[in-house]
Amino acid sequence: MSASLDAAKELLARWPVVDGHNDLPWALREQVRYDLDRRDIAGDQSAHLHTDLPRLRAGGVGAQFWSVYVRAEYAGDHAVSATLEQIDVVRQLVGRYPGDLRLALTSGDMEAARAERRIASLMGAEGGHSINNSLATLRALHRLGVRYMTLTHNNSLDWADSATDEPKAGGLSRFGEEVVREMNRLGMLVDLSHVAAETMRDALRVTRAPVIFSHSSARAVCDHPRNIPDDVLERLPANGGIAMATFVPKFVLPAAVEWTQRADENMRAHGLHHLDTSEGGMTVQRAFEAAHPRPVATAATVADHLDHMRDVAGIDHLGIGGDFDGTAFTPSDLADVAGYPQLIAELLDRKWSTADLAKLTWQNAVRTLRIAEDVAREEQARRGPSNATLEELDG
Repeated sequence: MSASLDAAKELLARWPVVDGHNDLPWALREQVRYDLDRRDIAGDQSAHLHTDLPRLRAGGVGAQFWSVYVRAEYAGDHAVSATLEQIDVVRQLVGRYPGDLRLALTSGDMEAARAERRIASLMGAEGGHSINNSLATLRALHRLGVRYMTLTHNNSLDWADSATDEPKAGGLSRFGEEVVREMNRLGMLVDLSHVAAETMRDALRVTRAPVIFSHSSARAVCDHPRNIPDDVLERLPANGGIAMATFVPKFVLPAAVEWTQRADENMRAHGLHHLDTSEGGMTVQRAFEAAHPRPVATAATVADHLDHMRDVAGIDHLGIGGDFDGTAFTPSDLADVAGYPQLIAELLDRKWSTADLAKLTWQNAVRTLRIAEDVAREEQARRGPSNATLEELDG
């Protein structure tokens, strides 16, 4: 592995990782209410976070989609204002660390950041509840720099069904389809992580631009509803999109699914949200893990998903979305953002070529955003903004 690890680091120096999903903004909100002096990521924050600048550098990260997630329980104006606060902290981070981070709004910005050896910082909104059923709000988020939106989080919306909730719309409603069309017009990537399989299929039917799965793996390898069925993976080549494999153990390791359900129940029994990654929440999680040792995923577990996804979708349609700082548990050798070379070394040992790995880490994600930008120019020349409403389209 040592020779492979050295080769992995060399490859990442040229073709760094574009990671599809990192929840550092939410962790900063939960832990210190955005007090960046208390969580100065210029130094080692491994006692509190999966992410800091030294470890991003060690991991070979060249571009990061920072999630501007807010909980699905947030509703209406509260969801919108909380999302704006998340966007604000990403911009604070970029302003605070200009030698390391560069705000990226386009594929060209990503390439410029790579040339400058800075980390391109993009934003993705996680959950359509963040727009409060308003296409004008969607446009406002785009103007503020958001370049993808996950159509749902863990809860179904009136216009889109989640993978982990009861259906409301039967996939996408008419308004949900209009959201996808307006995202195409803006150049905002449609993210299908978290959505129900029928929502995935509806979005692929409606969209003119490539979609992404910012942090999802293969359902055939680990049968969890958050993962992607093979029939959807098979449609990615015609669409041009990418599936960015995640590292979350409960999504990649079958034995971890049942264990995580019990850990979530324990969190709720302590009066905590099951996704609580505050210091108090992590104390409860670690105590449960000490009493009930968890099944441990590894880089090889993730590589099994990528092997399968390559077989089904093809190498041009793969990427990486670790979900760091959005999960309590990580694979043993992918413990934080410094771990990407371990995964690349594992894939090198499986005889993945340098050309294929360059597509996985950098080229596919940049191409996908570039095509979405091209589609947006065509759509904007053809039509203006949509002012449709949920009530108008869905009754």
